Amino acid sequence: MSAPRVLLRAARASKALPNSNFRASTRPSYFQSIPRTFATTPLFKMPETLHKSEVDAKQDPSVAKQYDSETPKEQQIKQFFEMVDGKKIGMLSTYRNGVGPVGRSMAVAKRTGPDFLFLANKHSQKFTDLDQNKEVQITFQDSKTQDWISVSGTATVTSNSDPRIKDVWSQPTRAWFGDLGDGTHTGGPEDPRMTLIEVKSKYITYYLTEVGLLGYAKEIVGAAVTGGIANTGKLRELHEQDIEKARSMQ
Repeated sequence: MSAPRVLLRAARASKALPNSNFRASTRPSYFQSIPRTFATTPLFKMPETLHKSEVDAKQDPSVAKQYDSETPKEQQIKQFFEMVDGKKIGMLSTYRNGVGPVGRSMAVAKRTGPDFLFLANKHSQKFTDLDQNKEVQITFQDSKTQDWISVSGTATVTSNSDPRIKDVWSQPTRAWFGDLGDGTHTGGPEDPRMTLIEVKSKYITYYLTEVGLLGYAKEIVGAAVTGGIANTGKLRELHEQDIEKARSMQ
């Protein structure tokens, strides 16, 4: 046993030092417990109460609780524009006979109102899909905020002579086409492989999260424990008449 420990034991044995009360008697006052209270804020709120009208087994209570029927459509359209402009890459899904929906990551070349342009290689299989079925879906999702967007629409394919190709083409596009060294297939806007897919929207739904990360976690955990309904944002729909209005707003 070391000398300091021997001395400490000897001191305690002679009651020169208190034994059990030493630390408590010398503890600084700032270690005292302080009562804490938590206030409900927009980012830290209790889970929504589950009402009888939302318990119907034929109804989705989460949709009923978060569906937005109050915000004016014009504001919903503007917020859709803001959300989608912050998400430059989405999943473009086509329908393939004998397989079903097939998706691939695509960069949005341009958004005009509720409609979208994509630059693509005309030799890719998605063009075969579009020859057979023009119906497509575009989806965007933000894993940080939990926002998501789903756009259903009809696609049309243009030729390389479409003047809009030069408007939306940029140098990084070459990386996806390559220069074949024949003076024609250069990856530039005049490359005959390069064409546009234009998607005209006909139905849009999106989810706008209104709580932060802490609030989101609390809503989910709280609802799971209490049997309530997590309310983390607004679920919105834009139908054809709303989309026509969106086209006039650009």
